[in-house]
Amino acid sequence: MLIVLCAHFIMALLAPIFFSRWGRAAFYVLAAVPAASFAWLLTQYGAVYSATGINPVLDVPWIPALGVNLTFRMDALAWLMSLLVLGVGALVLAYCARYFKTDDAGLGGFGAQLLAFAGVMFGLVTADNLILLFVFWELTTVLSYLLIGHARTRIAARRAALQALVVTTFGGLAMLVGLIMVGEGAGTYSISGVLARAPQLVAATGTPGTVLDIGVALVLVGAVTKSALLPFHFWLPGAMAAPTPVSAYLHAAAMVKAGIYLVARLAPGFSGTAHWQLLVTVLGLATMLVGGWRALRQHDLKLILAYGTVSQLGFLMVVVGLGSREAALAGMAMVLAHGLFKAALFLVVGIIDHQSGTRDIRELSGVFRSAPALGVVALIGAASMAGLPPLAGFVAKESVFAAFEAHARYGSAGHVAGFTVLALMVIGSILTFAYSARFLWGGFARKRPAPGGAAAPVADTPFKSVDWLFLGAPALLSLLTVAYGAYPQLAERWIAPYSAPFPANDPHPQHLLLWHGVTLPLVLSAVVVGGGLALFLLRRRFESLQARMPALVDLERLYRQAIVVLDLVAIWVTGRTQRGSLFFYLAVILGTAIAAVSAVLATTGPDWLGRHYTVDGGTPFQVIAGVVIVVGALAAARASKRFMAVLMVSVTGYGVALIFALQGAPDLALTQMLVETIVLVAFVLAMRSLPPGLRERTRGSHKLLRVILGAAFGAVMVVVGVVAMGSRIATPVSLGLPALAYTGGGGLNVVNVTLVDIRAWDTFGEISVLAIAATGVASLIFVRGRGQRLARAETVETGSIGRVGVPDGSPSPVAELARRFAVVPGNPWLVAGRTLAPERRSIIIEVVTRLVFHSIMVLSIYLLLAGHNGTGGGFAGGLVAGLALTIRYLAGGRFELAEATRVSAGTLLGLGLAAAALTALAPLFLGGEVFQSAILSFDLPVFGHVKFVTSTLFDIGVYLVVVGLVIDVLRSLGSEIDQHEEDGIGDITLIEDDEPLEVGR
Repeated sequence: MLIVLCAHFIMALLAPIFFSRWGRAAFYVLAAVPAASFAWLLTQYGAVYSATGINPVLDVPWIPALGVNLTFRMDALAWLMSLLVLGVGALVLAYCARYFKTDDAGLGGFGAQLLAFAGVMFGLVTADNLILLFVFWELTTVLSYLLIGHARTRIAARRAALQALVVTTFGGLAMLVGLIMVGEGAGTYSISGVLARAPQLVAATGTPGTVLDIGVALVLVGAVTKSALLPFHFWLPGAMAAPTPVSAYLHAAAMVKAGIYLVARLAPGFSGTAHWQLLVTVLGLATMLVGGWRALRQHDLKLILAYGTVSQLGFLMVVVGLGSREAALAGMAMVLAHGLFKAALFLVVGIIDHQSGTRDIRELSGVFRSAPALGVVALIGAASMAGLPPLAGFVAKESVFAAFEAHARYGSAGHVAGFTVLALMVIGSILTFAYSARFLWGGFARKRPAPGGAAAPVADTPFKSVDWLFLGAPALLSLLTVAYGAYPQLAERWIAPYSAPFPANDPHPQHLLLWHGVTLPLVLSAVVVGGGLALFLLRRRFESLQARMPALVDLERLYRQAIVVLDLVAIWVTGRTQRGSLFFYLAVILGTAIAAVSAVLATTGPDWLGRHYTVDGGTPFQVIAGVVIVVGALAAARASKRFMAVLMVSVTGYGVALIFALQGAPDLALTQMLVETIVLVAFVLAMRSLPPGLRERTRGSHKLLRVILGAAFGAVMVVVGVVAMGSRIATPVSLGLPALAYTGGGGLNVVNVTLVDIRAWDTFGEISVLAIAATGVASLIFVRGRGQRLARAETVETGSIGRVGVPDGSPSPVAELARRFAVVPGNPWLVAGRTLAPERRSIIIEVVTRLVFHSIMVLSIYLLLAGHNGTGGGFAGGLVAGLALTIRYLAGGRFELAEATRVSAGTLLGLGLAAAALTALAPLFLGGEVFQSAILSFDLPVFGHVKFVTSTLFDIGVYLVVVGLVIDVLRSLGSEIDQHEEDGIGDITLIEDDEPLEVGR
């Protein structure tokens, strides 16, 4: 199962490469992945349906402390759903190779997303962990958003994609809360474990029972939104803005089936909870009737199928949620039948649209005469959807009627309620027959003129011939529909292990058969055919009746109005909080922090007399460092120049580094010192575009309020520190870290081993944030593309960068003096140093840079490799390398930086994240856990005995990310500003505290 998932995701990553080489034919390559997975699935039949009843399970520890594992189970229900997911997925991908044009844009991304969606759906239906199921659930939401909005230039597609995302995300978040409540109540997040304990959970009374009922109801909210039931049904017809293959897969066989699958999965254990039957039955029946009613009003073939899908999803929800053995058998039979005929019909609509250029039934005429093979395929699909024998839809519908007849006669709901539900389902089936006939007539029949219209017959719609490669996918699905109807016993054998645990209503076992004899379900089927045929034949009068009837509540309009109200509220709140005043923002943040912390301290009664101290061991150097920090802070607050303020802030940072060093934390001290240096450089580079002076920005009460807020916040933090030091009641976890770092991580440096091994997930998140921050800096500053390189230094005229002259045009005395002592151009100290104007060059800095650059780079590599056992690590090494590049930039300018960094910052960031991710995933293929490290010991001829820990590779990724971040900062705040100044790009207006300041370069 893990191989199937990996194959889908790896091929999805490679998809753009395939499309760049083979064009739309690459869809066939992608289709081979779910096709091969489908073949593998067939080989698992013996293991899934073995007499032992033991299903194949894959269990990989993920977060054991929380009971969250990567657990996949292939039981009968998962196997059935996987048949649809993989089989229909392969056919739809192959269909795409003929549906799209050769020159269509974005096919690489589309193919990758569609293939990844197939893998995600396979993961969803095989997941045996509640949290893992939710992860795949939300991935389907994200991928469906991308697939629905494939046509990015069409506002309708973007709006529909966002609507589907908002609605299904809302349901997903509600479901997450419900899953946690159910998992915590059961004491396990294993789905099979939860279902095993379900009888005891359902029987519980009091608070546990109430929590379970609410949790299950919230889970059903997620299922209702995903499967487009009332009141969230409107997103599915809107999603028809997606390409037709997306509709055929996501909205017939895959995504919308996720909610049905979830209900089917939980029904064996929780169909008896308080809110289950009310939600499932009422919403399902209402959706079935509303969807069928709306389908009969549509003129777009795709919308007829969309509202028909909404109707049948409600139908399916009622059946699979009933909780009886007969309903479970009938429900899964209908799920299989629906996936086959509805996917085929959507693909038929795609062919009609592709070959004729329209889907409007008022414009289509005589298509059956032009494409009889396509018409036969559509006839089979529509007849199965209508429930006509001898097709799959008829067999499944008969079993549904039989299940609800047994529920009405023998179930606990009572005869009146049971037969009422059955009657409503018959009415819904009549509507289904009517819109099936409307679809077939509208798409293929030769139209007659409307009464009272022109006497001439409607001309046949021009229709291009359909080749068999294009028709193959829907034709195969229709063939399977016929085979299913002719031999339904095979499907019953597949479904029986799933339905067996349910309690039976009917004392006589029910089966999937084409002919049961003359029974009530057969009579009801005849009623459906008669009623549906009458509705179709009287369609003009029925359309007139629909037009005269008052409109039902338009829930899509309510959704849009709610979004508008939300936007207005957001604008109102933003206008009153985002005032452009730094003072206001800081006052709110600090005031909230002071109030919240003070409230906690006042209400908890902290231990003020616990263990605390002022100076550790009486060391006077700590007092000196503290004084330096206080003086730096006060000087920064009183500075009148920007540079002096930044320099004093850095003094406080260096003082903190000194305290770290005095406390025996050399790693923290080194990192703090390097970070302060890099930040100081960044500030100095940025300040070149700012006025040198700081104006007095506050007066009167504002100035007093600043003093009060600053003093109060500082005092609160001191109190928090004192209380925290005296509040420890357990042994510090840090005492066990040295032994854990050496035995588990193979290193003596506790800090580094913790970062790259014990807490590798945290570090991975932090370097991801660094990459995002670097991208943000680049996007805000860069005028050109991030990957665009500067011209090579040899193409730049000597002394042309930063040239300055006196007003009469003659060289300045500084320039003459610099030229007299300049380095000979043919033998430069730096590669690009000659490009600077002589008055901009410093020979001392150039010589020092030439001497120390390589030594600093070697030191950075040493810190990287030695960090596992000594002071250093990837973060410190990367900062040191960044300082080396900073020195070269300061000495030789922006062209020197370009020569020193032949690899772009984006590439380094990507390589760093990729190295860290591969370090995390590689152990999985060797039977280990994510981020698990291995300790390798070996002897080398020169180096002797070597002990290598694989977490060093993760540290290399950290190193590359940090270097990439520094390069981004140097290029953004250094090279780009240099370029602007040299090009004479306009002045910069600065805004501080709602008032414009002076204009500066």
